[in-house]
Order: sequence, then structure tokens, then C-alpha cells
Amino acid sequence: MNKLKLAKYIDHTLLKPNATKEQFIALCNEAFENHFASVCVLPHYVGLANDILRGSDVKVCTVVGFPLGVTFNSAKMAETGQAISYGATEIDMVINISELINGNHNVVFDDIKLLADLCHANDSILKVIVETCLLNEQQKIDICKIVTDAGADFIKTSTGFSTGGATIADIQLFKKFVGENVKIKASGGIRELPFCLDLINAGANRIGTSSGISLVGEL
Repeated sequence: MNKLKLAKYIDHTLLKPNATKEQFIALCNEAFENHFASVCVLPHYVGLANDILRGSDVKVCTVVGFPLGVTFNSAKMAETGQAISYGATEIDMVINISELINGNHNVVFDDIKLLADLCHANDSILKVIVETCLLNEQQKIDICKIVTDAGADFIKTSTGFSTGGATIADIQLFKKFVGENVKIKASGGIRELPFCLDLINAGANRIGTSSGISLVGEL
């Protein structure tokens, strides 16, 4: 692993509700300088991020239905469409966690499928946040199949706003149960280089973190 290779795993992330415009500008400049895979910003700042990063190798990512997931499909669709129109090419959506726990898999599937189809029609990718810390093992296995069948591009561990973040065990479980076309994003609590590298070795294709600068700096 070297600095540039690690940088291409990282979605350089700032999702704090009290973050300022200046902080988002700094985030984008850091991503540009370090060649991170993407910046992950609040929807309101997608246009700003796109203006700064247009023509670079850094993608613009944003979140939808964030952080709880239990909103209307129409709201998630509207958020996704507007984010894409402002320049986002990667969408990280939160599943309807409550309905997964209720066992209503068709509701969860429809939620993901609608957004996957919309993203793919606009040359964008969909990452599906499943909030692993709220799920038991069977629910994690179930959501792997749902995400795969719905045609999403990534399954993602966490919002970073709940009771826990990424774990090696969850990445290993995802690796075992998602389809071959689904990649894995680890997020939540990734601040130390050894843990970051362990997640990659376990099967993570992306790392969502606000500590990207320090992680690549350690290399």
C-alpha cells in the first residue's frame, strides 16, 4: 500500500450539520490535492463541491434519506434527482431500517431499486447504507441479498450517526453474502491506519472517513 493507492479508497467525508462553507471548501481542496476517490458532502453543498472539483479525478458524493432512512421513497427520489442535477455522481442512501427489522423486505427492495435505476440512468452509482450496528446477523445477511437483487453498486456499513461503525466482522460477512457485482464501503469510526488497512484486507473497496488526511499522512 502506498499513499496514492490508499487515497483512491477514501471518500473524504464531512457530514456534520454545523459544518461551514469554508470547511467544505477546505475538504474539496484536500481531496483535490490528495486525489481521494470522492468527497462526501451534505446535499446543500453538492453544487459547491462540483464547482471546485469539476475536471478533477475526485467524484462528488452526497447522502440521501440521511441519517435515519425512514422517509418516503418520493423524498429519496427527489433528493437523488436534485443531487445528480447539481453534479453528484455517487449517492449514499440509507435504507428503511425499520422495515428491514419488521421483515418487510419488499419495501426495502423497492426503496433501493428505485434509486439504483435513477442513478444508473444518469451515469451515477448508488451506495446503500444499512446501519449494521442496528441489525442482527440474519438481518445483515438478508440485506446483502436485497442490495444485490436491487442492483445497487455498493453496500455500506454505517452513517456514522448511530451507535456503532464499521467492523472487520461485518466486512467479512458482506464479502461472503453480497453478489459479485456489489462492492463494499466501510464507514464509521475509521480513524487509525492499521484498522483502515485491516478493513481493506477484509474486502472493503471504499473507506468513508473524515480522517483521510491523517490516514494517508501516516504512509
